[in-house]
Amino acid sequence: MKRCFFGLALVLGFVALPVLGAEKDERADKLEALKALNDYIGDWNGTGGPPRAKPGSKDFWTETVSWGWRFKGDDLWLHLHIKDGKYYKSGDMRYLTDKKKYELTLTDVKDKKEVYTGEIKDEVFTLERVDADTKDTYKLTMNLAGDGVRLIYKSAMKPAGKTLYSQQYEVACNKVGESLGAKEKKNLCIVTGGLGTSTVSYKGQTFYVCCSGCRDAFNDNPEKFIKEWEAKKNKK
Repeated sequence: MKRCFFGLALVLGFVALPVLGAEKDERADKLEALKALNDYIGDWNGTGGPPRAKPGSKDFWTETVSWGWRFKGDDLWLHLHIKDGKYYKSGDMRYLTDKKKYELTLTDVKDKKEVYTGEIKDEVFTLERVDADTKDTYKLTMNLAGDGVRLIYKSAMKPAGKTLYSQQYEVACNKVGESLGAKEKKNLCIVTGGLGTSTVSYKGQTFYVCCSGCRDAFNDNPEKFIKEWEAKKNKK
């Protein structure tokens, strides 16, 4: 009986190893895909309004958009917070490795969730969702401009059965603390490789991180990230 139990445990052990390896590969794929959005990380001051609105229109509004990394166990994603947003107040961006697409779950000002999926093509991030009730299609597009210090996102809608989209609104944002032509990546985040904007320390060494999510992840396991950081530098 003991031999049977040992044999079974050995077999299960060999079965588990590929599974653990697959989980690590999946996490690495998620991290790599979300790194494409590293330049979004930070705070942005935005002005939104409908298309072709006249200057001084009461339809304009201002909002602050904040992007940051989040880590929980083997899970990782980008969190989006919108202060004073007219339509949305928060969101979570994940990467679906099985579909090779991004998934953005937005929470609107009435606490209703909307799920968009999409991809990045020619430096434009396009996400869509189909309303379950009306079957209308909603599209969000995002892109960076001005050497990465401007973020523009637009919303459009296509009625069910139609082929053309009509633009609903546009929000143009400027990154807080940066100006056109002044952005230079000198300090890199030790966790994600994005633009380092604040510091963390461990055993007398100082490193840079890009957001509070990366700061917390580093503080939870500094030796892990330092080891990975040193390994990357040695490959160059």
